[in-house]
Amino acid sequence: MFQFASGFLALPPACFKVRTFPEAPCLRSCRNCVRMQDLSRCHRNLLVCERSSFQNEKNRVSAQVEQMHFNYKVSLLLPDCSSAPSHLDETLKSFNSFYLIKKLPIYKLLNENFLRSAVYNGSVYGLSHQTRIDEDNCVSLMPNGILTLSLDKDSFELLGFEGKPSRFNHRRRSRFVVTVNLTDSCMAPGRRNYLRLLEGLKSRLPLQTDFLLSHHPGGGASLHPLLSCCDWSEHQPEVKFHSLTNVSFPVPESCDPHSFLQWLGAVEAGVSGENSSNSFLSSLICPEPKTQTNCALSACVSGMLLPQDIQRLIGQLRSHVEQVQSWAVLTVHGFADSPVSWGGREHGFLRGGENFYSLLMSHDHTYHLHLAAGAHDACPP
Repeated sequence: MFQFASGFLALPPACFKVRTFPEAPCLRSCRNCVRMQDLSRCHRNLLVCERSSFQNEKNRVSAQVEQMHFNYKVSLLLPDCSSAPSHLDETLKSFNSFYLIKKLPIYKLLNENFLRSAVYNGSVYGLSHQTRIDEDNCVSLMPNGILTLSLDKDSFELLGFEGKPSRFNHRRRSRFVVTVNLTDSCMAPGRRNYLRLLEGLKSRLPLQTDFLLSHHPGGGASLHPLLSCCDWSEHQPEVKFHSLTNVSFPVPESCDPHSFLQWLGAVEAGVSGENSSNSFLSSLICPEPKTQTNCALSACVSGMLLPQDIQRLIGQLRSHVEQVQSWAVLTVHGFADSPVSWGGREHGFLRGGENFYSLLMSHDHTYHLHLAAGAHDACPP
């Protein structure tokens, strides 16, 4: 079975920003931590909250979904729903397949035919698999043609290509990031920079890694120049459904984001929120005010998931909540060990590798969007 490393949904962040439209000032709960350089000194998570309506032409849901390139799990929670509606079931099971390439020599991403058939003419998503961003060399290829190499110091020096120190270095520079735009004219096959990088990855630093790969639109035909010379297998995202009974739900409009995400994480993890306060030193209960429902549906799809598929799912969920006059919440988890997070910004692990967003949709077209990143990541846009 093809498996992905799992992550935590949320811990109460120490830094918190709320957006409304028009944009509200930044509200942070770190006392006396106003400047980013001050914030970076303390371990914390980041949470950005945005409240608006899908009918507002300035809403940024689509833009935020597109900026999260590497997603490994999408979770849904539908109150008062015992089984998946047919249109949602069909959408979840129609997510694009992806490929796992075993021991891919990274220099093959510079193959001229692959660049022409896939990178230049479509959206390619590629990510090293089962590599640890804080220990190993990690690679990503974004749909805009940006190749990112997150390297340890020795590997960076062997490669001999321009890069910059990682923002996650602590006492000394032990990690570096090389960012290359493969669509730039200076990186065209045959040009000096192209040959220099190719030689570095082929001779001085012959990186090999298991690699996840997908392409939108299409797939196999565009990726053929690369797949034809590699050991690969095709995978379909895995879909699971779980029925819940007698669940306590908070009232979304009356619940603060931290408490709502903590409750949502507990529900997804199967943690009971009904412990009496004297049973344990610490306990988790559903935030007040709350309502009780006889049934609810939890669903998740996992794999290498494209933003385009998530956009389609959001559209189907909007139609569903409008039809049943209720609400639904969708949570999208990024890969914990991806070198990049939102919009290609550098991502680090440190404690949990958090990079996820949660979208709460109501039948009146309003939404609450929560974007979270881990300690030392750049604040989500």
